[in-house]
Amino acid sequence: MTAQPFPRLAFGITTLTLGALAMGASVLFVRQADVGPFASAFWRVGLALPVLAAWAALAEGRRAFRPDRASLLAGGFFAGDLIFWHLAILGTTVANATVLATTAPVWITAFAVLVLRQKVSRAGLTGLGLCVLGALALVGRSWQFDPAHLPGDAAGLITALFFAGYFLALSRARQTRGAAAATLVSTAATATILFVVALLAEPTLWPSSAGGVAALVALALIAQVGGQGLMAVGLALVPPGFGALVLFLEVVSAAVLGALLLHEPIGALQAVGGLLILGGLVVARPRQAEKPTQELPRSRPDPAAEGTATAQDHPPDRPSSRGH
Repeated sequence: MTAQPFPRLAFGITTLTLGALAMGASVLFVRQADVGPFASAFWRVGLALPVLAAWAALAEGRRAFRPDRASLLAGGFFAGDLIFWHLAILGTTVANATVLATTAPVWITAFAVLVLRQKVSRAGLTGLGLCVLGALALVGRSWQFDPAHLPGDAAGLITALFFAGYFLALSRARQTRGAAAATLVSTAATATILFVVALLAEPTLWPSSAGGVAALVALALIAQVGGQGLMAVGLALVPPGFGALVLFLEVVSAAVLGALLLHEPIGALQAVGGLLILGGLVVARPRQAEKPTQELPRSRPDPAAEGTATAQDHPPDRPSSRGH
């Protein structure tokens, strides 16, 4: 795992954590939106585009609007993630869908080991194992196997594979694009695909109440702009292997918000699950003193993150990082 200067590393972990927590809130807003699942998925990304466009224009100017292959690919993967996530919810229990969807970090790690031929430290594997156990504990006895739910279970697993592809593609995009540009281009690609899907699969795209409109706006601003944007920023500063584990905090966020706002109490087993995930992140955290080794493709820092580093972090002969 690549050593990182502490201010940048701390900033990166903070942004990734906040991003995961924001994405975990999406379930609340989807439940309150009075449109179908594919329509809400479209509005999540469609309503986010004006805000992302303003961010990208301020951060990088006109060049931020130029599409690139990696960002477009990330957008395609994220569209697949949202489509199959909703199919999983419709075809199996929410617990099953959640467990299978949160296996994305497992597939990211498998890709790094089997395809990129990278070594994963014992701490990284231990942290991954603890996070997986924590996710299982969070859904508790609600998880079950039922042959009738196999299509929905398969959709949940495909969801994880699509999100793993999104994560890796966004990491690749961040090598040459800033967070704002990568998020804008990928979100535009996602919105285009989901618009077609929603037109074909939903009887109507329009919410019928002010509360439904408010829920969709919150979904776009919090889950998409906040969640995906913060994740894109953090990917420039945190080793992607650890960043993948931070995604498990989505499950913790959903459970806590469900207890606070939807009156879904957290039992002892769920509390243990949350602690296991936090423990896994502590165990697998990047360590400054570790000897640098080959890692997943490194992402480029953003100006805000650069401001957290000292002059020693950027030697004079290092190329400028300005140009998910």
